[in-house]
Amino acid sequence: PITMLACARLGAIHSVVFGGFSGKACGERISDSDSKVLVTMDAYYRSGRLLEHKSKADEAVKVAASEGTDVEKVLVWQRYPGKSSTDTPMVEGRDYFVNDVIKDFRGQRVNPVSMPAEAPLFLMYTSGTTGRPKGVQHGTGGYLAYTAATSKYVQDIHPNDVYWCMADIGWITGHSYIVYGPLALGATSVIFEGVPTYPDAGRPWRLAEQLNINIFHTAPTTVRMLRKAGPDEPAKYNYHFKHMTTVGEPIEPEVWKWYYEVVGKGEAAIVDTYWQTETGGFVFTTMPAIQGMKPGSAGPAIVGIHPVIYDEDGNEIEAGSGIAGNLCIRNPWPGMLQTIWGDSERFKSTYFAKYNKNPNSTDWRDWPYFPGDAAVQAADGYFRILGRVDDVINVAGHRLGTKELESACMLVKEVAEAAVVPVSHELKGKVPDIYVSLKPGIEPSEEIQMAVSKAIEDNIGKIARPAHVYIVRDMPKTRSGKIMRRVLGAISNRADIGDVTTLANPDIVEEVRQMVQG
Repeated sequence: PITMLACARLGAIHSVVFGGFSGKACGERISDSDSKVLVTMDAYYRSGRLLEHKSKADEAVKVAASEGTDVEKVLVWQRYPGKSSTDTPMVEGRDYFVNDVIKDFRGQRVNPVSMPAEAPLFLMYTSGTTGRPKGVQHGTGGYLAYTAATSKYVQDIHPNDVYWCMADIGWITGHSYIVYGPLALGATSVIFEGVPTYPDAGRPWRLAEQLNINIFHTAPTTVRMLRKAGPDEPAKYNYHFKHMTTVGEPIEPEVWKWYYEVVGKGEAAIVDTYWQTETGGFVFTTMPAIQGMKPGSAGPAIVGIHPVIYDEDGNEIEAGSGIAGNLCIRNPWPGMLQTIWGDSERFKSTYFAKYNKNPNSTDWRDWPYFPGDAAVQAADGYFRILGRVDDVINVAGHRLGTKELESACMLVKEVAEAAVVPVSHELKGKVPDIYVSLKPGIEPSEEIQMAVSKAIEDNIGKIARPAHVYIVRDMPKTRSGKIMRRVLGAISNRADIGDVTTLANPDIVEEVRQMVQG
């Protein structure tokens, strides 16, 4: 947060990269954004282990340079000031320890740089379906107004509240609802290092008691994790939440009930929010103490958001019909993305082209925003989000592009084809299942499976580690040669495979099913 706010004060655009990503992934983002300064740290703690991090920064700089972007300065925060926690050397003239340099500026005041309201504030890279992540660009005035307003009216944050959003600052939730929104309202915002279940599952509730936290915000993945690791832990601590938020993915009704009854002790209002990196802040949610809570439902649209559900042909699906369709928002709003950094055509084609009937129109009514999610609207106006309609996998709130994952698989020299599908996971919601076929003459082996997993971890990050790597003789394909990922997804999730008689090789489906399901 210090670096983010310093950049905002200077009028510089920042782009935070999730620490779990590889150096290569960071370097690609540096290159795309043409960044000149990299701020990092030498190490950090996770699950009791001090993890070295400086080597990732060096790899990122090297990757960026290979793509034509030279990083001029690398500023390194030391986990223990004055003591190195890495064996990776500093590069003279490029690398600087922040705690050494900052002493020379003690007591100096840097006046804020006045910027236009439409000036870019930050880039947040999110996975897409075409391989390279896309740099979602958010502005200054509209974004800050939107995050401040939704923090105040949806989360009921006041200056005297102690608020804890248990998210990673490297994602949009951390930007909007750890840093900018709560701090704009003068609230105390808690941040923590590590994971919530170390050294034990009581950690979150001890912190809540010790810091007198009264507003709690986390993802269904974390709720599932805490429920499994310590279902009775919350009752051991004397804390009281007035308000709790869930974010990032749909929450199952049973998990919602545990969250309300055990974590919230039956006292806290829950808002089950729906939004995404591109929207900047909440767009669907109930309003605490005004609209009733409904387990498993994101609620209605918030004030100023005008949603609609369309079928594939652009026909509006009525509320209460029970029919699912593609969720859209009819109107622009202050917190929405301004563009995709350096690619306005991709901005239009990704979010607005699907239901636009006149590409030459300058009327916003002709450009409904399509977030890429399916939904169904109940008769009471509440929306239930069904998940992605494209091929982006939401792993514990982290959006991973299947094209990125498949590209990493193809780095293994023995692999001829790769297909990635989402499979349900008890804690993370979804995780990737990997299917690969090998080049002619190469026999399947455990070494190849391990190499595929390692390629994904090295090029994307450990968050993308697959649940399984299956080596198959061939992929189910259409007659035109397209891999039928739908069929593979049904096999992984033990769902109905459907009609496969029109495939070019229908016999392979049963062979793969036997391999996966036994």
